[in-house]
Amino acid sequence: MNTAAIEIETGPNPRASVIWLHGLGADGNDFAPIAGQLHLPLPTRFIFPHAPMQAVTINGGYVMRAWYDISDQNLAQREDEAGVRKSQGIIGQLIEHEIERGIAPGKIVLAGFSQGGAIALQSGLRYAQRLAGILALSTYLPLGKTLAAERRGENHGMSIFIAHGTYDNVIPLALGASSRAILQQHGYAVEWHEYPMQHSVCSEEIADIDLWFDDVLKD
Repeated sequence: MNTAAIEIETGPNPRASVIWLHGLGADGNDFAPIAGQLHLPLPTRFIFPHAPMQAVTINGGYVMRAWYDISDQNLAQREDEAGVRKSQGIIGQLIEHEIERGIAPGKIVLAGFSQGGAIALQSGLRYAQRLAGILALSTYLPLGKTLAAERRGENHGMSIFIAHGTYDNVIPLALGASSRAILQQHGYAVEWHEYPMQHSVCSEEIADIDLWFDDVLKD
């Protein structure tokens, strides 16, 4: 693998993997503490990859860790399709690496916050084997117009947890809600949560995530 990542195992001989993607400008350290806050039903390997360094147009071309470029405040406009697909390829490699290490596809969760959540949705819905689920926090569905043609039936019934802050001033709640509507129109069962917060994570949300993990990774 050529993608640097932080790995944390909750016990010996992991039987599940969670690939957790950070947001714009952060890195894998951002969510690493979450591994010690959740009570998963199986010994689990958490993987917190670092996004590539690249110039981000909306931030004046400043080079930072990003899963794709952003050139417009309206995230659904002028999408960086090439960048999104490149990161999808990176995540596909991470999934394959976990399978090679003995983790069943059905015990692999893709999780992400903001930009990372967008890539988790992009990758998980199009992956050719059935995964355990997608956890998408404070985010939106990228390349929604291509989903109908590119989604994989293997993951149609997969559990999808989407959470959003009602006061989010980075990715508006309305964009998250419209993404949920697109998924529901395609027949996906989405577990939707709203919290009175901005573009962040709260303790109530972590408690709900804990319950969700208990369900999707149970034996």
